[in-house]
Amino acid sequence: MILPGNKPIILYINWVQDENPFHSKEKTGNWEGLDFFPISLKGKEGLENWMINGENVKFVLKVSLDPTRYDYYTIGKYLPKTDRYILDNTALDGSKGLRYDYGNFYASKSLFDPGKKRRIIWGFSNESDTRMDIVEKGWNGTLPIPRRIWLDPNGKQLLVWPIEEVESHRGHEVQLRNKKIKKGEVLEIEGITAAQADVEVVFFFPSLSKAERFDPSWDHIDAQELCSRKGSAVQGGLGPFGLLTLASEKLEEHTPVFFRIFEDKNKHSILLCSDASSSSLKKGIYKPSFAGFVDVDLSKKMLSLRSLIDHSIVESFGAGGKVCITSRVYPTLAVFNNAHLYAFNNGSQTVTIKKLEAWSMNKPKEMN
Repeated sequence: MILPGNKPIILYINWVQDENPFHSKEKTGNWEGLDFFPISLKGKEGLENWMINGENVKFVLKVSLDPTRYDYYTIGKYLPKTDRYILDNTALDGSKGLRYDYGNFYASKSLFDPGKKRRIIWGFSNESDTRMDIVEKGWNGTLPIPRRIWLDPNGKQLLVWPIEEVESHRGHEVQLRNKKIKKGEVLEIEGITAAQADVEVVFFFPSLSKAERFDPSWDHIDAQELCSRKGSAVQGGLGPFGLLTLASEKLEEHTPVFFRIFEDKNKHSILLCSDASSSSLKKGIYKPSFAGFVDVDLSKKMLSLRSLIDHSIVESFGAGGKVCITSRVYPTLAVFNNAHLYAFNNGSQTVTIKKLEAWSMNKPKEMN
């Protein structure tokens, strides 16, 4: 086909499906935004895309599934001679698989940063506001903070963490140490701009004995559905405990990010939730509960949480990046200087804030 200007365009009219595809999975709908890259078995350093050989290399295949509008990834090995990707036997494929982010995050793409030898992902977080307000604002999404990814030492998943450059925007800092929070208590974290903040906290609990029993009927629902049933207002045993972000003074609006621990068949299941259902008094907006299960050792009886808060977005990272959740929220009361940040516990087991560090976040000196 020749268009004006004599520039040829190739049209793919006929194609034949390969009998031995690179990878396939039935009943997953349309795939888009594919990403495929090597990952090191040791340390945090990223690898160039061409590094396909070596004993200490695995591969990550990420797909954005159109039916769910979420990103999923698997870990496996690549066979260059046959151009085949083989999943590890611990990997789940399709919409039951692992995710970079268990919240509002889609169409991500990774890149290798040769300067700092790291693999970075950047994705898209669409607006959950009313259609009228989206049109009035003139945009329909934002890019969350870029994140560094590397292989968890257990080899079963990736760890996801904000790039270190975001820390250069930290301003005034407040700290707490060894502060106990009893059942039903809410503790305000004062002295920072709660509408734009970076918060890191480590929770300690002296015992696992009060963990709720995991109901076998929940085996058939996902973490997101469980979070919607077991929100921060539902009293538990060991949890819910965590942060109330973008909160109004009287808590008419708040976005809780919290842990809840269950006893499940001689082991413990840890749920991390970011629940937007109470985030705004505004009508007609999408306010989902997002959640993921955290695969972490509880032998030290501690859990860590980091939340980046910026007006209409809350990005949270549990247990050093084992689970990441992005929520889009639109408070009407908890805005600018009227936003508050609290730590809370709604479980019967007293928990201790072992360490909390929170910073007001400054605006960048230069913006594109």
